[in-house]
Amino acid sequence: MTYDLIIRGGTVVDGTGTPPRTADVAVTDGVVAEVGRLDGSARRTVDADGLTVTPGFVDVHTHFDGQATWDPHLTPSCWHGVTTAIMGNCGIGFAPVRPDRHEWLIALMEGVEDIPGSALSEGITWEWESFGEYLDALERMPRAVDVGAQIPLAAVRAFVMGDRAHDTATGADLDAMSKIAADGLRAGALGMSFGRTAGHRSASGEPVPGTYSEEDELAALMAVMAEVGSGVLQVVPAGVGGAMGGDQRHSIDAEIEWITRLGRQYRIPLTFLAMVNEQDPHDWRSWFAAVHEANAAGAAIRPQVASRAFGMLMGHQSRMNPFRHRRTYRELMELPLRQRVQRLRDPEIRARILAEPPDPSPEPTADQLTDHIFKRLYPLGEALDYEPAPEDSIAAIAERQGRDPWEVTYDVLLGADGREFLLLPLLNYAGNNYDHLYNMMSDPVSLQGLGDGGAHCGIICDASMTTYLLSHWVGRRTRGPGLSLETAVHRLTGDPAGFYGLGDRGVLAPGRRADINLIDLDRLGLHYPERVEDLPGGAGRLIQRSDGYVETMVLGQTVVAEGELTDARPGGLVRGRRTAPVGSAV
Repeated sequence: MTYDLIIRGGTVVDGTGTPPRTADVAVTDGVVAEVGRLDGSARRTVDADGLTVTPGFVDVHTHFDGQATWDPHLTPSCWHGVTTAIMGNCGIGFAPVRPDRHEWLIALMEGVEDIPGSALSEGITWEWESFGEYLDALERMPRAVDVGAQIPLAAVRAFVMGDRAHDTATGADLDAMSKIAADGLRAGALGMSFGRTAGHRSASGEPVPGTYSEEDELAALMAVMAEVGSGVLQVVPAGVGGAMGGDQRHSIDAEIEWITRLGRQYRIPLTFLAMVNEQDPHDWRSWFAAVHEANAAGAAIRPQVASRAFGMLMGHQSRMNPFRHRRTYRELMELPLRQRVQRLRDPEIRARILAEPPDPSPEPTADQLTDHIFKRLYPLGEALDYEPAPEDSIAAIAERQGRDPWEVTYDVLLGADGREFLLLPLLNYAGNNYDHLYNMMSDPVSLQGLGDGGAHCGIICDASMTTYLLSHWVGRRTRGPGLSLETAVHRLTGDPAGFYGLGDRGVLAPGRRADINLIDLDRLGLHYPERVEDLPGGAGRLIQRSDGYVETMVLGQTVVAEGELTDARPGGLVRGRRTAPVGSAV
Protein backbone atom coordinates (compact mmCIF):
# COMPACT_ATOMS: atom_id res chain seq x y z
CA MET A 1 0.00 0.00 0.00
CA THR A 2 1.15 3.54 -0.75
CA TYR A 3 0.75 6.19 1.93
CA ASP A 4 1.30 9.92 1.87
CA LEU A 5 3.85 9.72 4.67
CA ILE A 6 5.65 7.04 6.67
CA ILE A 7 7.63 7.93 9.79
CA ARG A 8 9.93 4.93 10.21
CA GLY A 9 11.63 3.47 13.24
CA GLY A 10 10.88 6.14 15.81
CA THR A 11 10.17 5.69 19.50
CA VAL A 12 6.39 6.13 19.49
CA VAL A 13 4.81 7.61 22.63
CA ASP A 14 1.22 7.47 21.49
CA GLY A 15 -0.48 9.80 23.99
CA THR A 16 -2.46 7.14 25.83
CA GLY A 17 0.00 6.81 28.70
CA THR A 18 1.26 3.40 27.57
CA PRO A 19 5.05 2.82 27.47
CA PRO A 20 7.08 3.88 24.42
CA ARG A 21 7.64 1.39 21.62
CA THR A 22 9.55 1.33 18.38
CA ALA A 23 7.12 1.58 15.48
CA ASP A 24 6.34 3.15 12.12
CA VAL A 25 3.52 5.66 11.66
CA ALA A 26 1.73 5.88 8.31
CA VAL A 27 -0.37 8.87 7.27
CA THR A 28 -2.93 9.20 4.49
CA ASP A 29 -5.10 12.26 3.80
CA GLY A 30 -4.00 13.92 7.03
CA VAL A 31 -5.05 10.98 9.20
CA VAL A 32 -3.02 8.26 10.88
CA ALA A 33 -3.53 5.11 8.80
CA GLU A 34 -1.39 2.56 10.66
CA VAL A 35 0.98 2.33 13.62
CA GLY A 36 3.33 -0.66 13.78
CA ARG A 37 5.86 -2.38 11.55
CA LEU A 38 4.87 -1.39 8.01
CA ASP A 39 5.99 -2.75 4.64
CA GLY A 40 4.28 -0.20 2.38
CA SER A 41 5.76 2.75 0.51
CA ALA A 42 5.01 6.45 0.76
CA ARG A 43 5.35 9.68 -1.17
CA ARG A 44 7.53 10.87 1.69
CA THR A 45 9.45 8.77 4.19
CA VAL A 46 11.06 10.17 7.35
CA ASP A 47 13.80 8.23 9.11
CA ALA A 48 12.89 8.69 12.80
CA ASP A 49 15.58 6.40 14.24
CA GLY A 50 16.73 8.10 17.46
CA LEU A 51 13.68 10.38 17.56
CA THR A 52 10.61 10.34 19.79
CA VAL A 53 7.30 10.46 17.93
CA THR A 54 4.37 11.98 19.82
CA PRO A 55 0.98 13.45 19.04
CA GLY A 56 0.91 17.22 18.66
CA PHE A 57 0.40 18.98 21.96
CA VAL A 58 -3.01 20.32 22.99
CA ASP A 59 -2.59 23.51 25.02
CA VAL A 60 -5.82 24.22 26.90
CA HIS A 61 -4.76 27.55 28.43
CA THR A 62 -3.75 30.26 25.99
CA HIS A 63 -4.68 33.89 25.37
CA PHE A 64 -4.31 34.12 21.62
CA ASP A 65 -7.79 35.66 21.28
CA GLY A 66 -6.37 38.67 19.45
CA GLN A 67 -3.20 37.19 17.97
CA ALA A 68 -5.21 34.39 16.37
CA THR A 69 -6.72 37.00 14.05
CA TRP A 70 -3.35 37.85 12.49
CA ASP A 71 -0.81 35.09 13.26
CA PRO A 72 -1.35 31.72 11.53
CA HIS A 73 1.37 29.97 13.57
CA LEU A 74 0.54 31.32 17.06
CA THR A 75 4.15 31.93 18.03
CA PRO A 76 5.73 31.17 20.41
CA SER A 77 3.53 28.13 21.17
CA CYS A 78 4.19 26.45 17.82
CA TRP A 79 7.92 26.39 18.70
CA HIS A 80 7.00 24.17 21.64
CA GLY A 81 5.12 21.38 19.90
CA VAL A 82 1.61 22.86 20.20
CA THR A 83 -0.70 21.95 17.34
CA THR A 84 -4.02 22.83 19.03
CA ALA A 85 -4.39 25.98 21.14
CA ILE A 86 -7.51 26.74 23.18
CA MET A 87 -8.16 30.39 24.08
CA GLY A 88 -10.89 32.43 25.73
CA ASN A 89 -9.57 31.59 29.20
CA CYS A 90 -9.88 33.47 32.49
CA GLY A 91 -13.21 35.04 31.58
CA ILE A 92 -11.76 37.50 29.05
CA GLY A 93 -11.75 37.67 25.27
CA PHE A 94 -13.07 39.62 22.32
CA ALA A 95 -16.54 38.21 21.61
CA PRO A 96 -19.34 38.91 21.83
CA VAL A 97 -18.73 42.62 21.45
CA ARG A 98 -20.64 45.76 20.57
CA PRO A 99 -18.90 48.28 18.29
CA ASP A 100 -18.44 50.80 21.11
CA ARG A 101 -16.73 48.24 23.37
CA HIS A 102 -13.68 47.35 21.27
CA GLU A 103 -11.19 49.46 23.19
CA TRP A 104 -12.82 48.53 26.49
CA LEU A 105 -12.18 44.83 25.88
CA ILE A 106 -8.65 45.62 24.73
CA ALA A 107 -7.96 47.50 27.98
CA LEU A 108 -9.29 44.51 29.91
CA MET A 109 -7.00 42.09 28.06
CA GLU A 110 -4.04 44.44 28.38
CA GLY A 111 -4.49 44.81 32.13
CA VAL A 112 -5.13 41.17 32.97
CA GLU A 113 -2.84 39.43 30.50
CA ASP A 114 -0.16 42.07 29.81
CA ILE A 115 -0.67 42.05 26.04
CA PRO A 116 0.17 45.48 24.54
CA GLY A 117 -3.06 47.31 23.85
CA SER A 118 -1.47 49.09 20.92
CA ALA A 119 -0.80 45.74 19.22
CA LEU A 120 -4.37 44.57 19.79
CA SER A 121 -5.80 47.86 18.48
CA GLU A 122 -3.58 47.66 15.41
CA GLY A 123 -4.00 43.95 14.72
CA ILE A 124 -7.65 43.11 15.37
CA THR A 125 -9.99 43.87 12.46
CA TRP A 126 -13.27 43.34 14.38
CA GLU A 127 -15.24 41.48 11.73
CA TRP A 128 -17.80 40.28 14.29
CA GLU A 129 -20.27 41.12 17.02
CA SER A 130 -21.67 37.76 18.12
CA PHE A 131 -19.52 34.88 19.31
CA GLY A 132 -20.58 32.81 16.31
CA GLU A 133 -19.40 35.59 13.99
CA TYR A 134 -16.06 35.62 15.83
CA LEU A 135 -15.70 31.91 15.12
CA ASP A 136 -16.58 32.57 11.47
CA ALA A 137 -13.83 35.19 11.27
CA LEU A 138 -11.31 32.79 12.82
CA GLU A 139 -12.37 30.08 10.37
CA ARG A 140 -11.85 32.31 7.32
CA MET A 141 -8.16 32.82 8.09
CA PRO A 142 -5.63 30.27 6.75
CA ARG A 143 -3.80 28.64 9.67
CA ALA A 144 -0.76 26.53 10.37
CA VAL A 145 -2.10 25.13 13.67
CA ASP A 146 -5.59 24.55 15.05
CA VAL A 147 -7.32 26.97 17.38
CA GLY A 148 -10.44 26.65 19.52
CA ALA A 149 -12.25 29.27 21.58
CA GLN A 150 -14.24 29.49 24.80
CA ILE A 151 -16.91 32.09 25.60
CA PRO A 152 -15.55 34.64 28.11
CA LEU A 153 -18.00 35.77 30.78
CA ALA A 154 -16.62 39.33 30.95
CA ALA A 155 -17.37 39.92 27.27
CA VAL A 156 -20.84 38.41 27.64
CA ARG A 157 -21.62 40.66 30.62
CA ALA A 158 -20.38 43.75 28.78
CA PHE A 159 -22.46 42.86 25.71
CA VAL A 160 -25.65 42.36 27.73
CA MET A 161 -25.25 44.85 30.58
CA GLY A 162 -23.15 47.64 29.06
CA ASP A 163 -22.11 50.14 31.72
CA ARG A 164 -23.68 47.87 34.39
CA ALA A 165 -21.19 45.09 33.57
CA HIS A 166 -19.90 45.05 37.16
CA ASP A 167 -23.35 45.05 38.76
CA THR A 168 -25.47 42.15 39.94
CA ALA A 169 -27.25 40.57 36.96
CA THR A 170 -31.03 40.86 36.79
CA GLY A 171 -33.32 38.06 35.67
CA ALA A 172 -33.50 39.63 32.21
CA ASP A 173 -29.70 39.84 32.12
CA LEU A 174 -29.41 36.15 33.00
CA ASP A 175 -31.85 35.22 30.24
CA ALA A 176 -29.86 37.22 27.69
CA MET A 177 -26.52 35.83 28.85
CA SER A 178 -27.88 32.29 28.81
CA LYS A 179 -29.01 32.70 25.21
CA ILE A 180 -25.59 34.02 24.18
CA ALA A 181 -23.91 31.07 25.88
CA ALA A 182 -26.24 28.55 24.25
CA ASP A 183 -25.84 30.12 20.81
CA GLY A 184 -22.06 30.25 21.17
CA LEU A 185 -21.81 26.62 22.25
CA ARG A 186 -24.01 25.51 19.38
CA ALA A 187 -21.87 27.58 17.00
CA GLY A 188 -18.81 25.62 18.12
CA ALA A 189 -17.38 27.17 21.27
CA LEU A 190 -15.31 24.67 23.23
CA GLY A 191 -16.68 25.95 26.53
CA MET A 192 -16.98 29.02 28.70
CA SER A 193 -14.72 30.74 31.21
CA PHE A 194 -15.23 32.64 34.46
CA GLY A 195 -12.61 34.97 35.97
CA ARG A 196 -13.16 35.51 39.70
CA THR A 197 -9.89 36.70 41.25
CA ALA A 198 -9.63 40.31 42.40
CA GLY A 199 -6.01 40.30 41.25
CA HIS A 200 -7.15 40.42 37.62
CA ARG A 201 -7.74 44.06 36.66
CA SER A 202 -8.11 46.05 33.48
CA ALA A 203 -5.50 48.60 32.41
CA SER A 204 -7.57 51.23 34.25
CA GLY A 205 -7.73 49.15 37.43
CA GLU A 206 -11.29 47.85 37.09
CA PRO A 207 -12.02 44.26 38.14
CA VAL A 208 -12.98 41.74 35.50
CA PRO A 209 -16.77 41.70 35.05
CA GLY A 210 -17.97 38.49 36.67
CA THR A 211 -15.40 38.59 39.47
CA TYR A 212 -18.18 39.04 42.00
CA SER A 213 -21.04 37.32 40.15
CA GLU A 214 -23.69 35.78 42.38
CA GLU A 215 -24.18 32.03 42.43
CA ASP A 216 -27.50 32.21 40.57
CA GLU A 217 -25.61 33.59 37.56
CA LEU A 218 -22.96 30.90 37.68
CA ALA A 219 -25.60 28.19 38.07
CA ALA A 220 -27.70 29.55 35.20
CA LEU A 221 -24.76 29.41 32.79
CA MET A 222 -23.70 25.97 33.97
CA ALA A 223 -27.27 24.80 33.43
CA VAL A 224 -27.08 26.06 29.84
CA MET A 225 -23.89 24.12 29.26
CA ALA A 226 -25.50 20.99 30.69
CA GLU A 227 -28.57 21.47 28.51
CA VAL A 228 -26.57 21.97 25.32
CA GLY A 229 -24.38 19.03 26.30
CA SER A 230 -21.16 20.57 25.11
CA GLY A 231 -18.17 22.49 26.40
CA VAL A 232 -15.80 22.78 29.34
CA LEU A 233 -16.13 25.43 32.05
CA GLN A 234 -12.80 27.03 32.94
CA VAL A 235 -12.65 28.97 36.23
CA VAL A 236 -10.07 31.27 37.79
CA PRO A 237 -11.21 30.99 41.40
CA ALA A 238 -10.92 33.79 43.91
CA GLY A 239 -7.92 33.14 46.12
CA VAL A 240 -5.96 31.07 43.62
CA GLY A 241 -2.94 33.29 44.23
CA GLY A 242 -3.47 33.59 47.97
CA ALA A 243 -3.36 36.98 49.66
CA MET A 244 -0.47 37.95 47.37
CA GLY A 245 -2.81 37.56 44.39
CA GLY A 246 -5.13 40.30 45.61
CA ASP A 247 -7.79 38.15 47.30
CA GLN A 248 -8.62 37.50 50.92
CA ARG A 249 -6.61 34.69 52.46
CA HIS A 250 -8.44 31.34 52.16
CA SER A 251 -11.10 32.88 49.90
CA ILE A 252 -10.56 29.93 47.56
CA ASP A 253 -12.25 27.67 50.11
CA ALA A 254 -15.66 29.13 49.27
CA GLU A 255 -14.87 28.78 45.58
CA ILE A 256 -14.04 25.10 45.92
CA GLU A 257 -17.33 24.63 47.78
CA TRP A 258 -19.51 25.96 44.95
CA ILE A 259 -17.33 24.41 42.24
CA THR A 260 -17.70 20.93 43.72
CA ARG A 261 -21.36 21.36 44.70
CA LEU A 262 -22.51 22.74 41.34
CA GLY A 263 -20.13 20.37 39.58
CA ARG A 264 -22.01 17.46 41.12
CA GLN A 265 -25.33 19.03 40.21
CA TYR A 266 -24.66 19.87 36.55
CA ARG A 267 -21.97 17.28 35.77
CA ILE A 268 -20.27 19.36 33.10
CA PRO A 269 -16.51 19.15 32.55
CA LEU A 270 -14.96 21.87 34.72
CA THR A 271 -11.36 22.90 35.28
CA PHE A 272 -10.15 25.46 37.82
CA LEU A 273 -6.68 26.92 38.25
CA ALA A 274 -4.74 25.46 41.18
CA MET A 275 -1.45 26.92 42.38
CA VAL A 276 0.60 26.67 45.56
CA ASN A 277 1.16 29.83 47.58
CA GLU A 278 3.95 30.28 50.07
CA GLN A 279 1.67 31.31 52.94
CA ASP A 280 -0.53 28.21 52.83
CA PRO A 281 1.45 25.66 50.83
CA HIS A 282 -0.56 22.59 51.85
CA ASP A 283 -4.04 23.95 51.11
CA TRP A 284 -4.09 22.40 47.66
CA ARG A 285 -4.46 18.98 49.28
CA SER A 286 -7.92 19.86 50.62
CA TRP A 287 -8.95 21.20 47.21
CA PHE A 288 -7.90 17.97 45.51
CA ALA A 289 -9.62 15.89 48.19
CA ALA A 290 -12.87 17.81 47.62
CA VAL A 291 -12.56 17.25 43.88
CA HIS A 292 -12.01 13.52 44.29
CA GLU A 293 -15.10 13.33 46.50
CA ALA A 294 -17.21 15.32 44.03
CA ASN A 295 -16.04 13.27 41.07
CA ALA A 296 -16.94 10.08 42.89
CA ALA A 297 -20.47 11.53 43.12
CA GLY A 298 -20.69 12.25 39.39
CA ALA A 299 -18.82 15.51 38.84
CA ALA A 300 -16.12 15.92 36.16
CA ILE A 301 -13.73 18.42 37.74
CA ARG A 302 -10.01 18.81 37.01
CA PRO A 303 -7.69 21.16 38.94
CA GLN A 304 -5.48 22.79 36.30
CA VAL A 305 -1.77 22.93 37.16
CA ALA A 306 1.43 24.30 35.63
CA SER A 307 4.76 22.56 35.06
CA ARG A 308 6.82 25.26 36.78
CA ALA A 309 6.58 28.30 39.00
CA PHE A 310 4.31 31.20 38.18
CA GLY A 311 6.35 34.36 38.53
CA MET A 312 8.25 36.91 36.52
CA LEU A 313 11.55 37.60 34.86
CA MET A 314 13.31 40.86 35.75
CA GLY A 315 15.96 42.38 33.55
CA HIS A 316 16.89 44.92 30.95
CA GLN A 317 14.60 43.25 28.39
CA SER A 318 11.69 42.93 30.82
CA ARG A 319 9.00 45.39 31.81
CA MET A 320 10.05 44.63 35.39
CA ASN A 321 13.46 45.96 36.37
CA PRO A 322 14.39 46.91 39.95
CA PHE A 323 16.46 49.85 38.77
CA ARG A 324 13.64 51.52 36.82
CA HIS A 325 12.68 53.14 40.12
CA ARG A 326 15.93 55.16 40.13
CA ARG A 327 16.28 58.39 38.20
CA THR A 328 19.61 57.77 36.48
CA TYR A 329 18.50 54.40 35.14
CA ARG A 330 15.24 55.87 33.84
CA GLU A 331 17.25 58.38 31.81
CA LEU A 332 18.84 55.44 29.99
CA MET A 333 15.74 53.28 29.46
CA GLU A 334 14.98 54.51 25.94
CA LEU A 335 18.43 53.57 24.65
CA PRO A 336 18.76 50.39 22.58
CA LEU A 337 19.84 47.47 24.74
CA ARG A 338 23.45 47.38 23.56
CA GLN A 339 23.99 51.10 24.16
CA ARG A 340 22.19 50.99 27.49
CA VAL A 341 24.35 48.10 28.71
CA GLN A 342 27.47 49.93 27.59
CA ARG A 343 26.47 52.95 29.66
CA LEU A 344 25.53 50.78 32.65
CA ARG A 345 29.03 49.27 32.63
CA ASP A 346 30.49 52.73 33.23
CA PRO A 347 31.76 52.68 36.87
CA GLU A 348 30.55 56.23 37.45
CA ILE A 349 27.01 55.49 36.28
CA ARG A 350 27.01 52.23 38.27
CA ALA A 351 27.98 54.07 41.44
CA ARG A 352 25.40 56.79 40.83
CA ILE A 353 22.54 54.35 40.28
CA LEU A 354 23.44 52.25 43.31
CA ALA A 355 23.68 55.35 45.48
CA GLU A 356 20.28 56.71 44.47
CA PRO A 357 17.32 55.79 46.66
CA PRO A 358 14.39 54.19 44.85
CA ASP A 359 11.50 56.52 44.15
CA PRO A 360 8.58 56.29 46.54
CA SER A 361 5.59 54.62 44.92
CA PRO A 362 1.93 54.70 45.99
CA GLU A 363 1.44 51.19 44.59
CA PRO A 364 4.08 48.57 45.49
CA THR A 365 5.41 46.45 42.63
CA ALA A 366 7.29 43.15 42.69
CA ASP A 367 10.47 44.73 41.35
CA GLN A 368 10.75 47.02 44.38
CA LEU A 369 13.14 44.66 46.07
CA THR A 370 13.23 43.86 49.78
CA ASP A 371 15.34 41.54 51.92
CA HIS A 372 12.61 38.90 51.62
CA ILE A 373 12.51 39.17 47.83
CA PHE A 374 16.31 38.94 47.55
CA LYS A 375 16.01 35.52 49.21
CA ARG A 376 13.63 34.40 46.45
CA LEU A 377 15.31 36.12 43.51
CA TYR A 378 17.55 33.94 41.34
CA PRO A 379 19.77 34.45 38.29
CA LEU A 380 18.25 32.42 35.45
CA GLY A 381 21.77 31.67 34.22
CA GLU A 382 23.01 29.87 31.14
CA ALA A 383 21.41 26.65 32.37
CA LEU A 384 17.97 28.33 32.51
CA ASP A 385 17.39 27.02 36.01
CA TYR A 386 13.67 27.32 36.80
CA GLU A 387 14.08 25.21 39.96
CA PRO A 388 16.99 26.96 41.72
CA ALA A 389 18.13 26.10 45.22
CA PRO A 390 18.12 28.59 48.13
CA GLU A 391 21.91 28.93 47.91
CA ASP A 392 21.48 30.25 44.36
CA SER A 393 19.48 33.31 45.44
CA ILE A 394 20.77 36.87 45.19
CA ALA A 395 20.70 37.07 49.00
CA ALA A 396 22.84 33.94 49.33
CA ILE A 397 25.31 35.09 46.69
CA ALA A 398 25.62 38.47 48.40
CA GLU A 399 26.21 36.84 51.77
CA ARG A 400 28.91 34.51 50.40
CA GLN A 401 30.69 37.37 48.67
CA GLY A 402 30.26 39.87 51.49
CA ARG A 403 28.52 42.32 49.17
CA ASP A 404 25.33 44.34 49.13
CA PRO A 405 22.54 42.45 47.33
CA TRP A 406 21.79 45.52 45.23
CA GLU A 407 25.35 45.44 43.87
CA VAL A 408 25.02 41.74 43.10
CA THR A 409 21.70 42.38 41.33
CA TYR A 410 23.20 45.17 39.24
CA ASP A 411 26.18 43.08 38.15
CA VAL A 412 24.19 39.91 37.48
CA LEU A 413 21.81 41.77 35.16
CA LEU A 414 24.76 42.88 33.03
CA GLY A 415 25.61 39.24 32.34
CA ALA A 416 25.08 37.76 28.87
CA ASP A 417 25.58 41.24 27.40
CA GLY A 418 22.70 42.56 29.44
CA ARG A 419 20.33 39.76 28.46
CA GLU A 420 20.45 37.97 31.81
CA PHE A 421 17.22 37.66 33.76
CA LEU A 422 16.38 37.30 37.42
CA LEU A 423 13.66 34.76 38.18
CA LEU A 424 11.16 35.66 40.90
CA PRO A 425 8.89 32.67 41.59
CA LEU A 426 5.63 33.88 43.11
CA LEU A 427 3.48 30.73 43.15
CA ASN A 428 4.19 26.98 42.95
CA TYR A 429 7.54 27.44 44.71
CA ALA A 430 6.79 27.01 48.40
CA GLY A 431 9.82 25.57 50.15
CA ASN A 432 12.02 26.74 47.28
CA ASN A 433 11.37 23.60 45.24
CA TYR A 434 8.79 21.82 43.11
CA ASP A 435 7.84 19.09 45.59
CA HIS A 436 4.23 20.31 45.86
CA LEU A 437 4.02 20.75 42.11
CA TYR A 438 5.28 17.21 41.57
CA ASN A 439 2.59 15.83 43.88
CA MET A 440 -0.10 17.85 42.10
CA MET A 441 1.00 16.69 38.66
CA SER A 442 1.28 13.10 39.87
CA ASP A 443 -2.41 13.03 40.76
CA PRO A 444 -4.28 11.95 37.59
CA VAL A 445 -7.18 14.24 38.50
CA SER A 446 -5.03 17.25 37.62
CA LEU A 447 -5.00 18.75 34.13
CA GLN A 448 -1.83 20.18 32.60
CA GLY A 449 -2.17 23.80 31.53
CA LEU A 450 -1.50 27.38 32.62
CA GLY A 451 1.03 28.11 29.87
CA ASP A 452 -0.68 31.43 29.05
CA GLY A 453 0.51 31.39 25.44
CA GLY A 454 0.31 34.87 23.95
CA ALA A 455 0.03 36.58 27.35
CA HIS A 456 2.23 38.33 29.92
CA CYS A 457 4.36 39.60 27.06
CA GLY A 458 6.48 41.96 29.13
CA ILE A 459 7.57 39.75 32.04
CA ILE A 460 7.49 36.01 31.21
CA CYS A 461 7.18 33.48 28.40
CA ASP A 462 5.41 30.50 29.93
CA ALA A 463 4.20 29.20 26.58
CA SER A 464 7.40 27.14 26.80
CA MET A 465 5.96 25.03 29.64
CA THR A 466 5.24 22.16 27.24
CA THR A 467 8.93 21.91 26.40
CA TYR A 468 9.85 22.37 30.05
CA LEU A 469 7.63 19.46 31.07
CA LEU A 470 9.53 17.14 28.75
CA SER A 471 13.01 18.59 29.18
CA HIS A 472 13.03 19.08 32.98
CA TRP A 473 10.55 16.61 34.43
CA VAL A 474 11.52 13.66 32.24
CA GLY A 475 14.94 12.49 33.35
CA ARG A 476 16.63 15.80 34.15
CA ARG A 477 15.19 16.93 37.46
CA THR A 478 17.88 16.74 40.15
CA ARG A 479 16.04 18.08 43.20
CA GLY A 480 13.38 15.39 43.45
CA PRO A 481 11.45 12.79 41.45
CA GLY A 482 10.29 13.35 37.90
CA LEU A 483 7.71 11.97 35.49
CA SER A 484 7.93 9.13 33.02
CA LEU A 485 8.04 10.04 29.36
CA GLU A 486 4.69 8.37 28.65
CA THR A 487 3.03 10.23 31.54
CA ALA A 488 4.38 13.60 30.45
CA VAL A 489 3.31 13.06 26.83
CA HIS A 490 -0.15 11.86 27.90
CA ARG A 491 -0.57 15.05 29.97
CA LEU A 492 0.19 17.15 26.89
CA THR A 493 -1.84 15.18 24.35
CA GLY A 494 -4.45 12.50 24.94
CA ASP A 495 -5.47 13.73 28.37
CA PRO A 496 -6.33 17.38 27.54
CA ALA A 497 -7.79 16.38 24.17
CA GLY A 498 -10.06 13.87 25.85
CA PHE A 499 -11.17 16.27 28.56
CA TYR A 500 -12.13 18.90 25.98
CA GLY A 501 -14.01 16.35 23.89
CA LEU A 502 -11.52 16.45 21.02
CA GLY A 503 -11.59 12.75 20.26
CA ASP A 504 -10.04 13.20 16.82
CA ARG A 505 -6.60 14.15 18.16
CA GLY A 506 -4.14 13.66 21.00
CA VAL A 507 -3.42 9.98 20.26
CA LEU A 508 -1.38 8.29 17.54
CA ALA A 509 -3.84 5.65 16.40
CA PRO A 510 -5.60 4.80 13.13
CA GLY A 511 -8.31 7.31 12.29
CA ARG A 512 -6.90 10.11 14.45
CA ARG A 513 -5.54 13.35 13.04
CA ALA A 514 -1.90 13.20 12.03
CA ASP A 515 -0.83 16.03 14.31
CA ILE A 516 2.66 14.82 15.16
CA ASN A 517 5.87 15.94 16.83
CA LEU A 518 9.24 14.42 15.93
CA ILE A 519 11.49 15.18 18.91
CA ASP A 520 15.17 14.68 19.57
CA LEU A 521 14.96 14.33 23.35
CA ASP A 522 18.72 14.56 23.76
CA ARG A 523 18.66 18.04 22.24
CA LEU A 524 15.33 19.14 23.66
CA GLY A 525 15.69 22.35 25.60
CA LEU A 526 14.88 26.02 25.87
CA HIS A 527 16.59 29.05 24.43
CA TYR A 528 17.17 32.14 26.51
CA PRO A 529 14.11 34.41 26.59
CA GLU A 530 14.50 37.42 24.31
CA ARG A 531 12.60 40.58 23.60
CA VAL A 532 11.40 41.13 20.04
CA GLU A 533 9.27 43.86 18.50
CA ASP A 534 7.19 41.76 16.13
CA LEU A 535 3.63 42.48 17.23
CA PRO A 536 1.39 44.76 15.17
CA GLY A 537 2.53 48.35 15.30
CA GLY A 538 6.01 47.23 16.39
CA ALA A 539 4.97 46.42 19.96
CA GLY A 540 7.36 44.22 21.91
CA ARG A 541 7.13 40.94 23.76
CA LEU A 542 9.31 38.27 25.34
CA ILE A 543 9.57 35.05 23.35
CA GLN A 544 11.40 31.80 24.02
CA ARG A 545 12.46 29.39 21.32
CA SER A 546 13.52 25.78 21.68
CA ASP A 547 15.80 23.11 20.30
CA GLY A 548 14.91 19.49 19.66
CA TYR A 549 11.66 19.69 17.72
CA VAL A 550 12.82 18.20 14.42
CA GLU A 551 9.36 18.60 12.89
CA THR A 552 5.91 19.57 14.05
CA MET A 553 3.14 18.39 11.75
CA VAL A 554 -0.54 19.24 11.45
CA LEU A 555 -2.59 16.79 9.39
CA GLY A 556 0.69 15.27 8.26
CA GLN A 557 2.05 18.55 6.89
CA THR A 558 5.15 20.13 8.42
CA VAL A 559 4.38 23.52 9.94
CA VAL A 560 7.62 23.95 11.93
CA ALA A 561 10.98 22.37 11.02
CA GLU A 562 13.90 22.79 13.42
CA GLY A 563 12.35 26.00 14.70
CA GLU A 564 11.67 27.47 11.26
CA LEU A 565 8.09 28.23 10.24
CA THR A 566 6.89 26.78 6.94
CA ASP A 567 4.30 28.02 4.45
CA ALA A 568 1.97 25.05 5.03
CA ARG A 569 -1.50 26.02 6.25
CA PRO A 570 -3.27 22.78 7.22
CA GLY A 571 -4.70 24.17 10.47
CA GLY A 572 -8.13 25.57 11.13
CA LEU A 573 -10.80 26.34 13.68
CA VAL A 574 -11.95 23.60 16.02
CA ARG A 575 -15.73 23.82 16.34
CA GLY A 576 -17.20 21.84 19.19
CA ARG A 577 -16.66 18.26 20.28
CA ARG A 578 -14.99 15.74 17.99
CA THR A 579 -15.75 12.05 18.37
CA ALA A 580 -12.98 9.45 18.30
CA PRO A 581 -12.96 7.10 15.32
CA VAL A 582 -14.59 3.73 15.95
CA GLY A 583 -12.05 1.27 17.28
CA SER A 584 -9.41 3.96 17.92
CA ALA A 585 -7.26 3.92 21.06
CA VAL A 586 -8.63 5.88 23.98
